[in-house]
Amino acid sequence: MIDSASKEHYVLHRVPDAQGAFVGKVREEYEGVLTRIAAACFEPDVFKSEAAKQVIQYVREKYQDELQFLWQRFPNNAIFRRQDNEKWYAALLVLQKSKLGLDEEGLVDIIDLRIRPEELDDLVDGKKYFPGYHMNKTHWFTMCLDGSVPIEEIFRRIDESFALATK
Repeated sequence: MIDSASKEHYVLHRVPDAQGAFVGKVREEYEGVLTRIAAACFEPDVFKSEAAKQVIQYVREKYQDELQFLWQRFPNNAIFRRQDNEKWYAALLVLQKSKLGLDEEGLVDIIDLRIRPEELDDLVDGKKYFPGYHMNKTHWFTMCLDGSVPIEEIFRRIDESFALATK
C-alpha cells in the first residue's frame, strides 16, 4: 500500500498501537480486502480425519460437488447438495464424541446421510451408526469418520444417500 502524498509504503495500519480515525479506516479496509481474498481463494480446512478427506475427494470426483459452509455461526458444519434439485444428501460436521453418546473425550468428524426409514432400526447400533445428528432421525443416520466404518462402505452409503435425495 503506497501513501499517495509521500509515495512511500504506508505501514501504520500494521502497527498494533497506531490509533486514529485515518489509520483505523485504513486498517479496516485492509483487513476486509484480505478477508475477501481468503474467502475467494482458499478452502476451509475444517475436517482433519483421513476418512473425511477421502469423502470430500470422492464426492468431488463422482458428483462434482463441493462442500458448502452455510452457517457463519457454525464454521465446522458443511453440506453436500445435489446440483439438479438442491437437496442435501450429506452433512459433514465436527463435534464432541459425547454428543453422540460415546464415553470418549475429544472431537470427531462425522457424516450424516439419508437412509430409507425401514432400514434405520437395523443399522443404528450406537457404536458405528447413530441416529442422524441434528437431522430428522427417521430419514438420516450418522457415522463417525474415524476408521470405525470401512471407507468403501461410506462411499456406498453416500451413493445411496445421493439417490434418495430426489424431489
